[in-house]
Amino acid sequence: MLVTEEILGDVKRRLQAAVATRRHAMHAPVVVDPTGDARIMVLRGVDDGLATLRFHTDARSPKAALFARGAAATVLAYDPDERVQLRMKGVARIERAGPMADAAWAATSTMGRRCYLAEHAPGVPVAAPGATLPQALGQRRPTLEESEAGRTNFAVLLVSVLEIDWLQLDSRGGTRAVLRRAGLDAPWQGGWVSP
Repeated sequence: MLVTEEILGDVKRRLQAAVATRRHAMHAPVVVDPTGDARIMVLRGVDDGLATLRFHTDARSPKAALFARGAAATVLAYDPDERVQLRMKGVARIERAGPMADAAWAATSTMGRRCYLAEHAPGVPVAAPGATLPQALGQRRPTLEESEAGRTNFAVLLVSVLEIDWLQLDSRGGTRAVLRRAGLDAPWQGGWVSP
């Protein structure tokens, strides 16, 4: 088996499991923007060709404004049990409207939608600590109808993956492969590198 097929198969298996299982070690990777700012985000989707990783975010957040301009992004995931690290680099974009954003919103539970009902944008100074949800929703799940007000604040963050750095640590020094492609339709190329 070629290194690209072997590594791509492993990455795909891990990321698809991370999307499906909330307790999977790679379910909430770190997403880094070009300023070096990092945040943990829940991985919501990965397509079969490993072309795009999908996350959800508040459209009012500073990261949404930055990524809306097509900024570079790095996604870092680690499985401590299998000692595998994935660094995926690419270009991010934000989608607030259209079929993908609408489908993602429709698939989001009312409890998940509750996050987008906050009265203030992320990072805005507030007078007291805590969530800025409407008082009526502070202690309960919103109804489906109530949750619809959050759609305005909901966005999909898509990271188009152009490089994968796969590293498995072990007592012998580890094994590492780096794969790259020139564009989303281009074939993956690369191979084993020194860990």
